[in-house]
Amino acid sequence: MARDLTPGSGIRRGRLRVYLGSAPGVGKTYRMLDEARRRQDRGSDVVVGYIECHGRRHTEGMLAGLEVLPRVHRSYRDAEFEEMDLEAVLARRPSVVLVDELAHTNIPGGRHAKRWQDVEELLAAGIDVVTTVNIQHLESLNDVVQKITGIPQRETVPDEVVRRADQIELVDMAPQALRRRMAHGNVYKAEKVDAALSNYFRVGNLTALRELALLWVAGRVDEGLRDYRAAHRIDRVWETRERVVVALTGGPEGETIIRRAARIADRTAGGDLLAVHVTRSDGLAGASSGALAQQRLLVETLGGSYHVVVGDDIPTALLAFARAHDATQLVLGTSRRGRINRFLTGPGIGETTVDASEDIDVHMVTHEFTGRGRLPSLGRRHSRRRTVVGYAAGFALPWLLTVLLSQAHHRINLTTDALIFQLGVVIVALLGGAVSALVAALFASVLLNYYFIPPIHSLTIGETNNIVALVVFAAIALTVSTVVDHAGRLTARAARATAEAETLSTLAGSVLRGADALPALLEKSRTAFGMRAVALLSQSDGEVLAHCADEHPDDGDGPHETTEVPVGPDAVLVLTGRRLPAADQRVLTAFAAHVAAALERDRLAVVAAEVEPIRAADRMRTALLAAVSHDLRTPLAAARASVGSLRSPDVEFSPEDQAELLATADESLVKLTRLVDNLLDMSRLQAGALTLHLTETHLDEVLPRALDSLTDPYAPIQPLDLDTAPAVLADPPLLERVLANVITNALRHNAPGAPVLVTASHHADQVQVRVIDRGPGIAPEDRDRIFLPFQRLGDTDNTTGVGLGLALSRGLAEAMGGGLEVEDTPGGGTTMLLTLPAATAHPAVEPVAPGEEAPHE
Repeated sequence: MARDLTPGSGIRRGRLRVYLGSAPGVGKTYRMLDEARRRQDRGSDVVVGYIECHGRRHTEGMLAGLEVLPRVHRSYRDAEFEEMDLEAVLARRPSVVLVDELAHTNIPGGRHAKRWQDVEELLAAGIDVVTTVNIQHLESLNDVVQKITGIPQRETVPDEVVRRADQIELVDMAPQALRRRMAHGNVYKAEKVDAALSNYFRVGNLTALRELALLWVAGRVDEGLRDYRAAHRIDRVWETRERVVVALTGGPEGETIIRRAARIADRTAGGDLLAVHVTRSDGLAGASSGALAQQRLLVETLGGSYHVVVGDDIPTALLAFARAHDATQLVLGTSRRGRINRFLTGPGIGETTVDASEDIDVHMVTHEFTGRGRLPSLGRRHSRRRTVVGYAAGFALPWLLTVLLSQAHHRINLTTDALIFQLGVVIVALLGGAVSALVAALFASVLLNYYFIPPIHSLTIGETNNIVALVVFAAIALTVSTVVDHAGRLTARAARATAEAETLSTLAGSVLRGADALPALLEKSRTAFGMRAVALLSQSDGEVLAHCADEHPDDGDGPHETTEVPVGPDAVLVLTGRRLPAADQRVLTAFAAHVAAALERDRLAVVAAEVEPIRAADRMRTALLAAVSHDLRTPLAAARASVGSLRSPDVEFSPEDQAELLATADESLVKLTRLVDNLLDMSRLQAGALTLHLTETHLDEVLPRALDSLTDPYAPIQPLDLDTAPAVLADPPLLERVLANVITNALRHNAPGAPVLVTASHHADQVQVRVIDRGPGIAPEDRDRIFLPFQRLGDTDNTTGVGLGLALSRGLAEAMGGGLEVEDTPGGGTTMLLTLPAATAHPAVEPVAPGEEAPHE
């Protein structure tokens, strides 16, 4: 493969090899070191720029014999960190450098913010780079991974950086094998294994991440294959994977051939189903938009994808699409044309496609509509009145022109007579179509011969030139009338297509803008078709699922007819009003497809709403078990160790040691009591069983008791303006708990030496209490997550607490009629805004439980 050169220099750009892991701990770094030793044995100059072994002895053993460059030390927020020394690598200029963790964010002070930018500079300098990255760190999959694991990935690398790699090797491991590896202590330290197995490294999470990695690499391989074929101008299909393309015309046979194509695709693992509809370049497709909408829904239900391509030559467009997607099979329905129609119009789309398919297998699927088409139409379908007018004009207009031209035959010649007759034929074509124009052309030819071609008043023709002129006149008249009729048909079709497109566009816009799609669809269908009422009924029991009607119906229009359109398997759309023509019923089918989709979406929303409480309870139960397994263990172990030491007859403790052991046991039991209280209060809140005693409460009385409950009695806390703030309506013990939790959180994240400010202010009918710290602050996207139970911002495990404080504080504040929000502190930091109702505006009430109605005064 040709190599890129750095612009402006003759340096060959380095090659990038990426080991892509499906999850942490699968062995990316080990494989990278193994590759480095292999290259070193072949004589390559290999150095280690940065390797993170995470204390794994097998990985550290692979470093033996490799040159490891010293790291650079950088200070950040009173802590020391090690980073790759980019300058040292560039000065050393090895052939190959190992750079672990491609998505890493560098500590401020270096040349680049991201490690992948360091790698780009190394590649530009002509140094080959071997690196590692996990699938969850790819930018395009960041939100997907967060939905699967519940953990956002802050360190990401653009997909394009990895896609440009010369080699990408997937490092994969079965979920069960990875969990066994973790249980043996080969990934994380022993104290972190339980939390990891219970959270991120669940079998479902690992299976989903593995599938993401496999699909992403498969897509990259597919891109490489297409690039190779394009570079070598290979047009024939390579059957690396079964891809089945089904051609849709919008006809009634569509569902039959879609299901047949889906069965063909399902016969092979990984088979793709692609549906394609070819529309004309002028946009005047005769296919039913409603039928296509229903067929598109069926394709997507079967796991396929729907495509629309533009082309006037349908077989060529179909085969071009199939080859562009490397399809192996093409499925078409047999022709609906009858034998006479095929004889008159020649080979159809299916036969032409088969002849030009070459290496693509073409399946012609029979269906119940095969050969039931009509003869080709010779003209537009007009109303009976217009058809009669056309035939009448075809006879009358040539007679009228003959009378007028006979009066002026001394002043005009035969050429002018023929042109005027041709004009008459065109007028007849505009009035009645091609058939009436054909009648007019033949009748005009006879009259022109009898009255204007010598010998006059005789059907014989004396001169050869006149014979040629008459034949040319008839041919031109027929040709022009056919063209005029065709143009008229295209004009009518264009007007109809424009009207349908505008109607469907307005429909889609009204649905997207509306809060509830189903009522918007019904109202739009009623107004679009000018109906009196529209109802969606259940076919099983006739229940009215949705309904809309004209608020001001005109009862003087005579009898109203009913039009019914099926909507899905168990519903029907009923329109009451005027009789709908066939063209309007075709558009109505598209409306019905949208209604079916909206109905299905509403049903899924109901099911999701029913399942969500169960999922929430399951998540809560899982998180509770994981958290309690750690947070109960620490205080229990400390208290047990202290008491056990005091009871031991083998050791004689001094009074100071005894006091320290008792203090440790007491502190551990206090932590345990606080944890159990938080868990009980949280469970009561979620069960709606927490009883409140709302009374007039003064903040300057509650705050000292809250501070007394803190583990550090000398914590730097500075209250301001609490004595001047009005009393609030709250439950004093619960308010004390809220303030203690919020202040504890502020102390944990506050800057060293800076005090935590507690201020209060009165606004309208509320009192706002602000707890202000000077810590690192909280990003806007994380402000809701910190209030989730068992979540601690910035933690990688739950060993430092279950993270109930803020969740419980917000729940208690809302139960007391207030709230708890996050704001930025001017100059840096976080402000917790606690809002409570003022006692002067809200008199005290009897104790009530959340969700119950307070007694009326």
